[in-house]
Amino acid sequence: MPFAVRRPEGEVGAVWPAIAVGAFVAFGGVLYGYDTGTISDILAMPYWLRLFATHTDAAGKPYITAGQQSEIVSLLSVGTFFGALMAAPTGDFLGRKLGLMAWLVVFTVGVILQTASTSIPLFVAGRTIAGLGVGGISALIPLYQSETAPKWIRGTIVGAYQLAITIGLLLASIVGNATKGRLDTGCYRIPLAVQFAWAIILFSGLLILPETPRFYIKKGKHEQAACSLARLRRLDVDHPAIEAELAEITANHEYELSLGEATYVDCFKGNLGKRLATGCGLQALQQLTGVNFIFYYGTPFFQNSGIANGFTISLITSCINVASTFPGLYLVDRWGRRKLLLFGAIGMAVCQLIVAGVGLEPVANQSAQKALVAFVCLYIFFFACSWGPCAWVVTGEIFPLKVRAKSLSMTTASNWLLNWAIAYSTPYMVSGMHTNVFWVWAGFCVCCCFFVYFFIYETKGLSLEQVDELYGKVSKAWQSEGFVPTVSFQEVQDITGGASRNQSLADIENTAMRKKSVTHQESTMGEKY
Repeated sequence: MPFAVRRPEGEVGAVWPAIAVGAFVAFGGVLYGYDTGTISDILAMPYWLRLFATHTDAAGKPYITAGQQSEIVSLLSVGTFFGALMAAPTGDFLGRKLGLMAWLVVFTVGVILQTASTSIPLFVAGRTIAGLGVGGISALIPLYQSETAPKWIRGTIVGAYQLAITIGLLLASIVGNATKGRLDTGCYRIPLAVQFAWAIILFSGLLILPETPRFYIKKGKHEQAACSLARLRRLDVDHPAIEAELAEITANHEYELSLGEATYVDCFKGNLGKRLATGCGLQALQQLTGVNFIFYYGTPFFQNSGIANGFTISLITSCINVASTFPGLYLVDRWGRRKLLLFGAIGMAVCQLIVAGVGLEPVANQSAQKALVAFVCLYIFFFACSWGPCAWVVTGEIFPLKVRAKSLSMTTASNWLLNWAIAYSTPYMVSGMHTNVFWVWAGFCVCCCFFVYFFIYETKGLSLEQVDELYGKVSKAWQSEGFVPTVSFQEVQDITGGASRNQSLADIENTAMRKKSVTHQESTMGEKY
């Protein structure tokens, strides 16, 4: 990840600790990606079908109905939806670190039930419980990363979460390919049991990682916050850079609290509501681009399209997904959030339109099959280098500290809500439309272009506290690229003494400028006389 951007001049302290911490925590994305990817292969395994299927066709071949397929795939997303919503109180009460550990335990219980199952009811129950864990983890990881990363490389670090998701999808495809031919329960139990390894690795690492300094500030534990920040930057606790960064975080939090405590209802009001709508819309549209259609139903979809080696094509798409994420990690802090998201939306829309058009050709048309695979792969490239990592980056940095856990849990929940809707409805949509379902994804990709232009603010290079100033002073998203921060929250506290409830940032800044001008004049007069 150090390749993403050059370290700015004037930045002090070691870079690698924050990068290592953020990258390791991103490993939780492997749980998300692997759990998402493994079900596609399991549903197509002959032995699993013979064991779990409750119906047979005229030729005596076992199968599961579209309703059962929807239930098996989508109930994971039901669990993740509620897990994401519960992540906020967990993260605010236990902390970002202990909250992650708690959700890992829940996830492990779900994996145990799935691995032990030999029928659909227990399998579905296990997926739902595992979903609770995945949902909680998926909300807290970007929160932890954004609160520990230096501002100049924050986008790359948070974007690494999406890279881990793609690696999880690839690992699921590799393991599924290796076990699909087994004629015993190992065909599905081995891929499921591998998830224990991912949970143990992440849980063990979290035992030695620090809590985020911003969580300690939120709890009024300033000494622990200083120790945590010093550990992340590899500087002494009393180093001027540590003191300055911590003072700005503290002053910003005190300014937020001077405006009043934030409840869930407050998250929907005014400026906070605008940010929440942006985050929820971004996460919802990430799902509505249709990417998880490929990873949930890719193998049976390619088989039904007349492509014999559906497992192999699914593995290829997973490899492309991983490789294409690396350019995104570079570009998110080079191009910025708006340009990268717009680039990806346009590319995805074009690819989906072509795939939808190709889908009008007969299934036996070899040229149409090749074109379909080619543009699905190109579509995955555009998604993986833009909307994949960038959606997590944006939602992880646009909320103020006092509502960050609450708002981020709701944006993540919106991702999982749409994930569930797509997982549940797709079998019915495909049975009625076949490849023409891509017309639906293409339409939403076009919507993505307009959404980015009108709603996504450019936050590249800003600290989390400066993002607050951006939203406080810039009313239109397309005007945000030229924004230069000017407010110091330490000055806000000095000027207002904490009594800033009825003052906007613009009013406070004007007060600060007048005070500086008066101070300068008094100093000049003193020197003259």
